[in-house]
Amino acid sequence: MKRVLTLVLVVALAALPVLSGCATGSGPADVPGPVADEPAPRADADPSAGVEEAEADARTADREPRDAPPGIDVVDRAQSAVEGMLLGAVIGAQAGPIGAAVGAGTLMLYAAATGHVPLSGGAAPAPRDRRDDEEIREEELEEELDRELGRELERSDALERQIEAELERQEALLDQMASEREAGMRSPDAPADDRDLASRADPRSAPAAPKDRALPLAIFEKEERSIEAGAWGDHPDLLVIARSLDADEDGNPEQIRYFDAQTGAFLRKEQDRDYDGQLDAWNTYDEGELVRRELDEDGDGRPDAVEKYAAGLMTSREVDRNLDGTRDAFYTYEGDSLTLQQHDSDDDGSIDLVVRFENRVRARLDEDRDRDGRFDQWTQYLVVGDDEVVSRVERDSSGDGKPDVFETYETVDRETLLAKREEDKNGDGTIDITSIYRAGKLVRREINDPDLVPL
Repeated sequence: MKRVLTLVLVVALAALPVLSGCATGSGPADVPGPVADEPAPRADADPSAGVEEAEADARTADREPRDAPPGIDVVDRAQSAVEGMLLGAVIGAQAGPIGAAVGAGTLMLYAAATGHVPLSGGAAPAPRDRRDDEEIREEELEEELDRELGRELERSDALERQIEAELERQEALLDQMASEREAGMRSPDAPADDRDLASRADPRSAPAAPKDRALPLAIFEKEERSIEAGAWGDHPDLLVIARSLDADEDGNPEQIRYFDAQTGAFLRKEQDRDYDGQLDAWNTYDEGELVRRELDEDGDGRPDAVEKYAAGLMTSREVDRNLDGTRDAFYTYEGDSLTLQQHDSDDDGSIDLVVRFENRVRARLDEDRDRDGRFDQWTQYLVVGDDEVVSRVERDSSGDGKPDVFETYETVDRETLLAKREEDKNGDGTIDITSIYRAGKLVRREINDPDLVPL
C-alpha cells in the first residue's frame, strides 16, 4: 500500500508543470510549448517503466488544453484533476502498484486538461457567459425601448379617445351656439320675407333687420315728451312725439314709437312683446333704418341681447346666454356672412373660445382650455366633401402661450384620424420628436434630440 501511495505522489509531482499550464490556459490563446524533459524522482528501480510512460502521457496531455472548452477556470480544473487522480488510482490498483500509479496519472492529466472526470456521469462545467458589457447594455436598451413602445401605444390609444371626445365636444358646442344664435333672431313684427327665410336656412348668413309692421297712426295715442341727453345712448336732449298703442286696453302700452318733433324722423320703438305689461324690446333707428335692437329675454327689465344692423343686415350680436346679467357670447358679421364667434364659457369675463369663419365655413377654433386667461389650443379646419373636418391642432402644453405640440389629421371615408404628431419638448422652437401614425395607430417615431433617448 505504501508503494502505491508513493507512486501516486511521484505521478502528481511529475504532472505539476502540466497542471500549471492547464490552469493558466483559458481558450484559444497560444499555450507555451511542452515542458522540457526532466527525469522524475524514482522511489526504486522497479516502477521506472510506469513512470516514464506516465511522463510521456503527461507531455502529450500538455497540448490538450488548446482545445479545452472556454470558460473552465483554475478551480474547476484542480477539482477535476484531484477527482480523476483518485479515480485512476482505484482503477489502476487492480493491476498492482504500477497500474495504480499509471491510472492515477493518466486520469488526473485528462481531468485537468478537460475539466471532466471520466466515468463520473456528470457533464463538464458549462462555459461561463463572457459577453462584454456593451452587448448586455444594448440588449437592456432594446428591452427598455420595447417597453417604452408598449407604453407609447397605450398613450396613443388614450390620445385617440381624447381626440374623438374633443371632436364630439366641439361639434356639440358649435351646434349649441348655432341654436342659441337663432333663438330670438326672428322679430314677431312682420312676416318672413325671402332674405329672412334664407338667413334662417343658413345660420352663418347675416340675419336681415326685422321690418316694422305698418300701422295707421290713428290707432296710436299722441304725446309730446322731452328726452334728456344720455337717456338713449349718445343722443343730446330731444323733443319727441311719442305714439303709444294699448291694444288690450290694460293701461300698459304694447308699443311706443318716437319721432323727432321737428323733422318727424323715426327715432325709437319700445315694445312689450309678450303682453305682460313690461317693456322687453328697444329699437333704435337712423334715418328710418334699424341700427340697434336690445331684447330682454327673461323679463327682468334688463337687455340680455344686443343686436346691431347696417344696410338692412346684422353686423353684430351680443347675448347673455345664462341670463346672469353679463353677456357671454359675441357674433360678428361682415357683409352677409358670419365671420367670428367669441364665447366666455365660465362667466369670468374673459373670452375662452373663438371660432373664425371664411366664406361661411369654419376655418379655425381658438380655445383657453385651462381657463387661465391665455389661449392654449388652436384648431384648423378643412372642407372635405360636405363636411368641415379637423386638419391641424396646435397646443401649448407648457403654458407659455406658444404652441409646442403640432398634430396633423387626415380624413378618409368621412373618418378623421391622427396622421402625424410633432413635439417641441424643451421649448426651444425646434421639433424634438415626430410620431407617424397610420389608421390612427403609431407606426414610427423619430427622435431628433439624443438627450430624449430613452423617453
